[in-house]
Amino acid sequence: MLKMLAPFCALALATSAYAQDLDSKSVADLLPLAKKEAKVTVYAFTSRIGRVEEAFEAAYPGIDMVAFDMSSTEQIARIKSEAAAGVAGADVIYISDAPVVLTELASQNLVTRYVPPRMESLVPEQFKSPLLAQRLSTKVLMYNEEAYPDGSPVKNLWDLTKPEWKGRVIMVDPLQRGDYLDLMTEIVLKSDDMAKAYEAAFGKPIALGEGIDNAGEQFITDLFANDLVLVGSTDDVNKAIGAKGQKNPPIGFTSYSDRRDNEDEGWALQVANDIEPSNGIVFPAFLALNATAANPAAARLAIDFMMGDDSNTGGDGFKPFYVAGDWPTRTDLAQHPDAIPLSDFKSWQIDAAETAKIRANVADFVLALQ
Repeated sequence: MLKMLAPFCALALATSAYAQDLDSKSVADLLPLAKKEAKVTVYAFTSRIGRVEEAFEAAYPGIDMVAFDMSSTEQIARIKSEAAAGVAGADVIYISDAPVVLTELASQNLVTRYVPPRMESLVPEQFKSPLLAQRLSTKVLMYNEEAYPDGSPVKNLWDLTKPEWKGRVIMVDPLQRGDYLDLMTEIVLKSDDMAKAYEAAFGKPIALGEGIDNAGEQFITDLFANDLVLVGSTDDVNKAIGAKGQKNPPIGFTSYSDRRDNEDEGWALQVANDIEPSNGIVFPAFLALNATAANPAAARLAIDFMMGDDSNTGGDGFKPFYVAGDWPTRTDLAQHPDAIPLSDFKSWQIDAAETAKIRANVADFVLALQ
């Protein structure tokens, strides 16, 4: 048996040594190796990857970036199935849903960490380990600023459970998209905050219903009881909330950064930042390597490119993400002029480890309400 395993062990050691060597190489050193590979495949949880693809291929002629736009939930399922089948799949994984990525992909070495050498001093440690976070994204309460020019029509999350918002709150089904389940989970984790917000909204302490353990679960229960509208995609949410010309538009949870499409799509999306106890969640968007990447040099070159160049806005590689509502993890990039500073943004930053502990229980709770 030992003789049979020896070649595989040697191959594993050789692969590991090669990866370590690549990790320390500069862009100039990676480039000739990447050109020999001539291709890099990327799974990405955002349609903006199409713009990255164009910019990357313009910067590095002869290296074909093949990009697939799919949700983090879809990526996770695909990465697991490809690993089980022994298929390399993507070289680069661009993904959110940190609680699952860290506990089910990174912990099983299905995705691995890579920090470009020039980023070591530019990205804080908390965003370099266990995986590299390129930016922070959101799932937050948004409204139609054309219909409500004086600001958000709600000032407290519990307002969404009141009769005037019956059937007029919308979000993606949290059992279909992990980021929205993370939002529901965070509401449960922040039950003390939710209890205080309830008293502020209704003038009395919260009374929990039968079988409900905390204020977060009570909020989710009341939200569903108020005819929460569940849809299949973030675009569906954005259109419903943001379309101009509405007299009584719904409100709901989506990505703050989707305001970037207001002009092109005819939307009037705006974030409800002045709200108790929080407008939603902020979470990391990871850039990681497939542990068995078929094009390891090109994969590292692509990650380096997506972290941005040496300019104060990150150049073409970061341009699709240099928008209000996405905060770069790099400390040297200028804040977007239209962005609310992260320090002033009324949201909860998720703790992936804490979320992972109760996420499945929250999913079961939500399922029982549907």
